[in-house]
Amino acid sequence: MGDTKILTKQDFVSDQDVRWCPGCGDYAILSQIQKMFPNLGIPKENFLIVSGIGCSSRFPYYMNTYGFHSIHGRAPAVASGAKLANPDLSVWVVTGDGDAMSIGGNHLIHVIRRNFDLNILMFNNRIYGLTKGQYSPTSELGKVTTSTPMGSLDHPFNPPQLALGASGTFIARTIDRELKHMAEIFQAASDHHGTAFVEIYQNCNIFNDGAFSELTEKETKTETQLILEHNKPMIFGAEQNKGLILEGATFKVVQIGKDYGIDDILCHDMYDKNLAMLLSEITYIPELPVPIGILYKENKPTYEQMMAKQIQQAIEAKGKCDLQKLIIGNNAWTVK
Repeated sequence: MGDTKILTKQDFVSDQDVRWCPGCGDYAILSQIQKMFPNLGIPKENFLIVSGIGCSSRFPYYMNTYGFHSIHGRAPAVASGAKLANPDLSVWVVTGDGDAMSIGGNHLIHVIRRNFDLNILMFNNRIYGLTKGQYSPTSELGKVTTSTPMGSLDHPFNPPQLALGASGTFIARTIDRELKHMAEIFQAASDHHGTAFVEIYQNCNIFNDGAFSELTEKETKTETQLILEHNKPMIFGAEQNKGLILEGATFKVVQIGKDYGIDDILCHDMYDKNLAMLLSEITYIPELPVPIGILYKENKPTYEQMMAKQIQQAIEAKGKCDLQKLIIGNNAWTVK
């Protein structure tokens, strides 16, 4: 029995020069993936990175794994085919808010509802960076960009909410500058059997710099981040003295220690879909903290598991098919 090579981060670093803008949040995401892959216990040849079009979609070039730089918005379709052809693959889709939520929106919702066992990392910088700063499907209402000089009139997509509406089985959010949190979320996504959808708030320091500064700056992030942990109270603040309660179907921020105790604070349950939907809705409400972490998780059979079972049932009922006979069919004739 041969020795099994112990993989390191360096084994997943390609020989290509990384050509993102200096200071781009993509660097941090790439580094965390390269650090995590060696710890998954998966043979290197069983990793596949599939991307669409956009700044983030250069990802496969920088990973020393199998990769596919596909066409705009179609990465989920390519990834689905690869997973069906080889279920042993660990498939990772890398996409951006424009690639996934605009031209690729239809592919995204269908791969999520079908629940293929793959991981989708959606880099959300709320801008089209590759094409020089146009507003994207996640840009805020009123956003001034090169294509909306008087402000965007579009109401933005809410990615976690969209994934929930598509019956997603793993929906999470993290931030490019929160390295430890990001690594934990990526690990949880890999461990999940089904489609894992991870939204990553990612700073584009050229065309949308500081879009998430209130969530990332030391002076403000404790007041604006709501770090979700399963079965733990939803508290935040520099002194961890604020929490969320529900009044009907509306969240309210309360002060702990005055009129409310820790037992009054709502606990997060990542298996509660109704709670996940409510949490996803507060993304754009400025007076409430932004939830990061695993919003929702559900255990459900994957598409490829069900397909394999269906094929086996057909074989047991009818026997193995002769492909040549199937192609010829019953309406063929011989020319003599």
